[in-house]
Amino acid sequence: MEEEFTGAVPNTRVMIPDITVPEALEYKEKLAAVEGVTDVLWLDDVMDVKTPLELADKELVETYYKEQNALFSIGVKNGEEVAATDDIYELIGEEGAIAGEASNTASSQKMAGSESMYAALLLVPIIIFILVISTTSWIEPVFFLTAIGVSVLINLGTNVFIGEVSFVTQSVAPILQLAVSLDYAVFLLHSFSDYRKTEEDPAVAMKLAMKKAFPAITASAATTFFGFIALMFMNFEIGSDLGLNLVKGIVLSFISVMVFLPALTLYFYKWMDKTQHKNFVPSFQGIGNKFLKFKIPSLVIIGIIIVPAFLAQSNTSFIYGLGEQPETTRNGSDLIKVQEAFGDMTPIVVLVPRGDVAKEEEMVEDLEQLDYVTGVIAYANSVGTAIPPEYLEESVRNEFYSENYARIVINTNQTTEGDVPFTIVENVEKIATDYYGDEALSLGESVTLYDIKNTVTKDNVVVNALTIVTIALVLLISFRSISIPIVLLITIQSAVWINLSIPYFANASLVFVGYLIISTVQLAATVDYAILLTEAYTHNRKEMPAGKAIRKTLDEKTFSISISAAILSSVGFILWITSSNPIVQSIGLLLGRGALLAFIMVVVFLPALLVVLDKFMKKTTYQANYYEEK
Repeated sequence: MEEEFTGAVPNTRVMIPDITVPEALEYKEKLAAVEGVTDVLWLDDVMDVKTPLELADKELVETYYKEQNALFSIGVKNGEEVAATDDIYELIGEEGAIAGEASNTASSQKMAGSESMYAALLLVPIIIFILVISTTSWIEPVFFLTAIGVSVLINLGTNVFIGEVSFVTQSVAPILQLAVSLDYAVFLLHSFSDYRKTEEDPAVAMKLAMKKAFPAITASAATTFFGFIALMFMNFEIGSDLGLNLVKGIVLSFISVMVFLPALTLYFYKWMDKTQHKNFVPSFQGIGNKFLKFKIPSLVIIGIIIVPAFLAQSNTSFIYGLGEQPETTRNGSDLIKVQEAFGDMTPIVVLVPRGDVAKEEEMVEDLEQLDYVTGVIAYANSVGTAIPPEYLEESVRNEFYSENYARIVINTNQTTEGDVPFTIVENVEKIATDYYGDEALSLGESVTLYDIKNTVTKDNVVVNALTIVTIALVLLISFRSISIPIVLLITIQSAVWINLSIPYFANASLVFVGYLIISTVQLAATVDYAILLTEAYTHNRKEMPAGKAIRKTLDEKTFSISISAAILSSVGFILWITSSNPIVQSIGLLLGRGALLAFIMVVVFLPALLVVLDKFMKKTTYQANYYEEK
């Protein structure tokens, strides 16, 4: 349509209250003059407004003009939404309202940068507090954040080579990269602190620390890396865009921790010595024994809820667009104003090959008979087939015909998505196909969301399969075991299913982008907890029986895992609290809740599995070398 017509699809509604018809016509001209606005449709496009409105079709009139409120359908060029909506707001003032795709996009783009900064300002102090508790030096958390912060800035800077990123990526990727990769820095500096106790030379201590931490950091980075790579295979570009940014971020964080952080630490290690503080963490000794008491109950409870959770998360109702705008924003309050005055209206545009006017007229009549269709704007019914297009002014003719196509605008009284709007799309496309076959084209916000629904449903299968397979391969290589990857994936995937099933049981719709991203991100980001615990367990298992090994592991590693989970959970909940974007809110809430669920599963359910399946794991692990009781 962009190639054939100058006007865009009407994607936004502008309401101006308390004006007369002549004033509305003046406003129409002013709206059409706004840069970025390509098309303005109003009552005068579907009837002669010089005749008394009382004599016209009431339903038709009230689609555009009702109780002295004028409602204009406008088209805004892609990429010019922010500037265009700003100019329109200046024109219509505080009493006017804008609702639709262009205003949603403009609002999201404006909020992305400011809300990310607000989230960061809240998050950094919380992370510093968590890290101060987990270390014995006041300056050490600054080293962590500097190493990862540098990689975040480089990642943001390299986006210039991509050209553009989605507002979801802009809002989520930097904070998510910080949360997911902070563990790498923690692993390295904790190991360095341990070796400082036995090595006089800090350089030697750092070499040993890098050697010891490298396998754990590599395994952690690899699982996250491959999980995020799966997002890049999405046809839905918001997901693939976020996947690319997170993959870049993980690689840059890994390089920063293994190259920049050691140099930074060796240069300033004396500051660490000078800023030592007492250990704020209470002893976790004996916690393994307490958790192990829940061994059988945890297996039974998870066994009971895992199937309903899996079925529920696959039957959740989804929102495929942006989601419901908060009433506290101008965008959200404007939408309510327009809906209260005029109800919902979503246009669908159909392009058909030009030439057969009689066929076009028949199709328009069929379209007008569809349920929920309030009006059809086409040459056949607006001008009439008796008048040849060549007799009209070019500006009028170009509204309906291009060189190759006829354009038909179908107005519906429904929202942009849901069972009814999607049924309307199917019916419109069926009628157009019956008359013109594959040559008929359809577009509009509801058509786009219908396509998104069909696209992301396929993406979901591909992305989840790729995530599980790639992470399983990394775990297989890391542990040289067939059973351990299965045990770890069952643990974390169960947490994912429980997390994603909650909206179903709460009878709430879930933004599908959030669902799709979290089903990958939660698995990729929290499997590290399971890796850390299982690595320690397999090491201890070579020196002692299973029960004693898991108790020792939980005593030693519960705190480390809780710190990682606390950081990731804080990131999620702060994104949820600070963002006005429903997609970002959804991702934040699911991430925050998912990190907590993963932590609970790893310290309660996973230890039970490791003990119960100990003999099976021993037989299916290459050179397990488990301790044998005499």
